[in-house]
Amino acid sequence: MNKYKQMKHILALLFLGVNLANLFAQTSTYVDDNGVFRWQENDEEIRLFGVNYTLPFAHGYRAINYLGKDHKTAIDKDVYHIARLGVNAYRVHIWDAEITDENGSLIQRPQLDLLDYMLAKFKERGIKILITPFKVGGNGYPEKDFPVPGFSGELEKGQTYTGEEVLQRQERYFTDLLNHVNPYTGIAYKNDPDIIALEINNEPQHDDASAITAYINRMVTTIRDTGFENPIFYNVSERSEFVDEYLAADIQGCTFQWYPTGLVHNAEIDINFLPHVDVYQIPFENKSDFQNKTRVIYEFDPADSNQPTLFPAMARSFRTAKFQFATQFAYDAIDLAYANTEYQTHYLNLVYTPSKAISLKIAAEAFQEIENGQDFGSYPDNIEFLNTSLFPDEKLAVYNSTTKFYHTSYTEQLPKKPKRLKEIAGVGSSPIVNYSGTGAYFLDQVENGLWRLEVMPDVVWVKDPFEKASLEKTVAVVKEASHTMRVNLSDLGDSFNITGINSGNDVEVSNSNKTFQITPGTYLLYSKALNKNFDKQ
Repeated sequence: MNKYKQMKHILALLFLGVNLANLFAQTSTYVDDNGVFRWQENDEEIRLFGVNYTLPFAHGYRAINYLGKDHKTAIDKDVYHIARLGVNAYRVHIWDAEITDENGSLIQRPQLDLLDYMLAKFKERGIKILITPFKVGGNGYPEKDFPVPGFSGELEKGQTYTGEEVLQRQERYFTDLLNHVNPYTGIAYKNDPDIIALEINNEPQHDDASAITAYINRMVTTIRDTGFENPIFYNVSERSEFVDEYLAADIQGCTFQWYPTGLVHNAEIDINFLPHVDVYQIPFENKSDFQNKTRVIYEFDPADSNQPTLFPAMARSFRTAKFQFATQFAYDAIDLAYANTEYQTHYLNLVYTPSKAISLKIAAEAFQEIENGQDFGSYPDNIEFLNTSLFPDEKLAVYNSTTKFYHTSYTEQLPKKPKRLKEIAGVGSSPIVNYSGTGAYFLDQVENGLWRLEVMPDVVWVKDPFEKASLEKTVAVVKEASHTMRVNLSDLGDSFNITGINSGNDVEVSNSNKTFQITPGTYLLYSKALNKNFDKQ
C-alpha cells in the first residue's frame, strides 16, 4: 500500500467518532507511488477524456442574458450533447471573483447556483469532474471586464502567492467552497466522489522561486483541513522553469496544456497539422521527483482549425506521454455557437461543428484503449493505430472496432463486424448509412432489431468562425431540413418501422428498401412490433 493510501486509512481510524458517511464519502481516487492515477474502489488505472465548459461564468453567463434565454435550459442541452459524444471528463476553472466577496467568503450569486446545477447535471451523466477553484484575471473577454465583488478581481496573478492578507482570503475561499453543499446533489464539494481531483489555481504566473513551495503547501493544508481527500494537482506548464519548486510541494499530480496550432490567428488554419502532434514533450520527464506524479492535460485544442484528424492524434500522443486525464478547451454553448463569441479561437459544438465533434468522440475512444505509454511511431506511420484511422487529405477520421463505427465525413471503409455493431455515429455517408444531410447522426442498438436514431440539423458556415467575434455576427446557420437516409443493418432487414420519440415528433411510418425521409429528431427503428410496455423515451 502506498503512503498516500496509508495516510487515509490512519485518518479513518483516528476519527471513528466522525460521521462515517461524510468521512468516506469522497475518497474515490488516489495516485500510487509510480504516479498512476487510480480508482480507490478497484485500483484500476483512470482514463478520463472530455471538455471544459464555462457557461455559468463571465461572457457565457452574460451572453445568455443578452439573448433572453434560460441558463439552466442551455446547460441541459449542452450537457446532453457533451455526454452524447461519449466523453467522461469535465474540467472547470471557477471565476471565484464572481462568487466571493472582498474577504474571500463565498456568496450566493446566480453564478454559484449555475455552477452547482451544472456539476449535478454532469454527475447524472457519469462524467467525472476536475475543479480549479481559483482563477485570477478579468471576466470580460471578448468584451471589456465587468465589475465583480470578489477580492481576486483587483489582483494581478503575481500578487496572489505572498502577503498574509491575500493568502488568508484564498484560504477562506477554499474553505467555504469545499464546505459548500450543492443543493442539487445534497453533497458538499469536499465529499463529492465525482470531484475526482482538484487543481489549486488556473495558470499561475510565479516570479519568485523562494515563495512557490510554501504557497502551494499552505493551500494544500487548507484544502486538506476541509476534509477533501482526493488528489491535488498543480500547473507546471505556465512557468516550467520553477518545476523543482512545484515538485517539492505536497501535490500528487502536474497539469499541462497543449495548443499545437497556436492561438488567436483571427482566421481558419486549413493545413495538415498531423506532423506537428506526433509527440507531447515533457522537458523534465526524467526528474526523479516527477516519477510519482500523475500527468493531466487541463486544456488542449487545435485552435483556429476545423480539421477532424487532430483530436484523435492528440489523444494518441497524450497516452504515449502517460497522461490519464485530458479536457479540450472549450465546448461552445449551443445558444452561442451561431456566433462563436465565447472564445473565438476555439470552436467545438455537436450541432455547429459536427465533424470536429465526432472526431472528439473518436478521440475519447482512442484515449480509453491506448495503454499508458504505448507508442505508435511518427507521421505518417502513425495515422493508423488500434481501431482509429486518419486520412488528412480527405479530412476524415474513422473509428472502427468490433461493435462501434464512427466517421467524420464520407467514407467507403467497411465496418469490421457489421453484424456485431452496437453504436454508429457519423457525418455524411458510409456503407452502413447513406445520408444526404450535413449534420451528425447517431444510431444505438437497444436490442436486436431495435435501434435508436438521433439526427442533428444541417449546418452551413457563412463566415470564418475564427475571426473577431460578435453576437451581432452570425458565423454558422442551422436548418431543419428533410433528407433521404438509407440504413443497412442486418437485424433491421429491408423493411422496418420508424417512430418519432422526441417531444412534438409524431412520425409513424414504414419504409421500403431500407430507405426513408428523415428530419432532425429522435426515432426508433424496429423490424418487429414493439413490446406494449416498452418505454419509448
